[in-house]
Amino acid sequence: MIIRQLLRGVFLPPVEFGSRSAVLRALSGMPHPKSVNSNTAIAGVADMTEFREVFSKAKHVAIITGAGVSAESGLPTFRAASGHWRKWKTQDLATAQAFSRNPSRVWEFYHYWRELAIRAEPSAAHRAIAECEARLSKQGRSVVIITQNTDELHRRAGSRHVLEIHGNLFRTRCLNCGDVETNHQSPICTALKGKGDPDPSCSDANIPVEDLPRCNQGGCDGLLRPDVIWFGETLDSHVLTKVEKVLDACDLCLLVGTASVVFPAALFAPQVAARGVPVAEFNIRPRAATSSSTYHFQGPCATTLPNALARHETEEI
Repeated sequence: MIIRQLLRGVFLPPVEFGSRSAVLRALSGMPHPKSVNSNTAIAGVADMTEFREVFSKAKHVAIITGAGVSAESGLPTFRAASGHWRKWKTQDLATAQAFSRNPSRVWEFYHYWRELAIRAEPSAAHRAIAECEARLSKQGRSVVIITQNTDELHRRAGSRHVLEIHGNLFRTRCLNCGDVETNHQSPICTALKGKGDPDPSCSDANIPVEDLPRCNQGGCDGLLRPDVIWFGETLDSHVLTKVEKVLDACDLCLLVGTASVVFPAALFAPQVAARGVPVAEFNIRPRAATSSSTYHFQGPCATTLPNALARHETEEI
């Protein structure tokens, strides 16, 4: 499977559409867009009634979520073309090299993001997914969320089976001893209080490294970093193995609030579709030419998803 090929791979940044298309076709067996019969494409676009019929019979549902879900909770989509913190793009900050050069700046950025996430409320899409998981669990059916988001909003909405492939904003990892801890302190350290303003006119706080978040395990006092996956870093193989099992077992896959431009998540839906499993895409963007989805529902996830996942008379009990 595709994920097995990636267990030794690295987390890649977004790539240009043409390059991504070629990789998707090569690894997932998708036909070149020119070879897709237009009648087949039209026939593959089903309405909500048809989707609900399929959903009502699904036993194992995989839901892949991206930044669009949390954007509806007011969190910035830093990967968007306009996504900047001060003058910096995410790719300028979310790397081990950037942290090594300027840990104060990187921690300011993540402090800003953490504080936004702490104040944010789960969106209607988060809540619809959590309600769906709880309801289907009582019926002996499963729902697993595979999320690219690091903000914990799925868990706060009530979801229990969540695989965070890019890590978690509210965990830290010590660069000295490797200890990983959950940390919801606000602020995470005194020196960061009031810092992190995203305005481009703001200057770096230049916090001394000894005043940044430090490890408190056994007197280690090592510098802490956010326990998230940065550009150029390898994804957690244990998490990817769990993702692979979920994708291999699912009989319905939902792609929610993601443009699928970050690898390896961009390959998950095509992998499922290659098995002949229906894929339903919920996205504010139009259907992409290379989309492997069976169904596409355009619009805000907070509007389209609750409607799609609501209890229906055809749902098996």
